[in-house]
Amino acid sequence: MNAPAAAIDWPDQLYATLKRAGIRQVGYVPDAGHARLIDRVRADPDIHDVVLTTEEEGIALAAGAWLGGQRAVLLMQSSGVGNCINMLSLARSCRFPLLMMITMRGEWEEFNPWQQPMGSIVEPVMKLSEAEVYRATRPEEVEGLAERAVQHVFGDERIAALILSQQLIGKKVWVK
Repeated sequence: MNAPAAAIDWPDQLYATLKRAGIRQVGYVPDAGHARLIDRVRADPDIHDVVLTTEEEGIALAAGAWLGGQRAVLLMQSSGVGNCINMLSLARSCRFPLLMMITMRGEWEEFNPWQQPMGSIVEPVMKLSEAEVYRATRPEEVEGLAERAVQHVFGDERIAALILSQQLIGKKVWVK
């Protein structure tokens, strides 16, 4: 992956925001776009990192964390949103806080046409699931939008998705 130099610190800003918010559990399917954030979470003894077999398990993880008195976040790539559609009804119906951070594929400079269908409908799916959607396209937007999403989720006990645009993450280059 070829990330812009200016974007290098935004994963660290996300990590700091999660720490300030008291996030204790992080569920994720490994993703290059979240690699730096995942590394930071895995190295933190105060955060329980959970490698998921599929993204929808992260919604159940967040529900269980909330019932157990902890805060969680679900990290995923845009293609994983399709795996979550049915489980998003759990958060919507039960009204528990759900924070999702979604790295995008299928948009700016995408080389893989299989990423485009789901990438094109992430925001509408989130909105239909009653999620507040925050979209970061520049590094300087990330921290402020992450703070707003955290407040929306844990202050109002709602659903929010912070979408991290493909332009922010950088052009993915496929090499053999």
